[in-house]
Amino acid sequence: MSKPASQSKSAKGGAKKKVHAEHVQPQMKVVLSDACAVCATPCARGIAYLERMSKPGALGKGVPCVLTLPKKRMKQAGK
Repeated sequence: MSKPASQSKSAKGGAKKKVHAEHVQPQMKVVLSDACAVCATPCARGIAYLERMSKPGALGKGVPCVLTLPKKRMKQAGK
């Protein structure tokens, strides 16, 4: 049997989650191969990008760096 035309997927699933203005998704910064070359703690993604960019004629837009994620602020106890 087919569904009635009045029911849709969104009506069946429930209400949408509300997004709070103060909640911001942390984002990694995109770094170029020169930053990966001098990194103190090289990662697999950075090393692979550095190898690709070391070839002649290679074009790249950078890679997301896991070391550039913002640190979580700890809430002060008692306030």
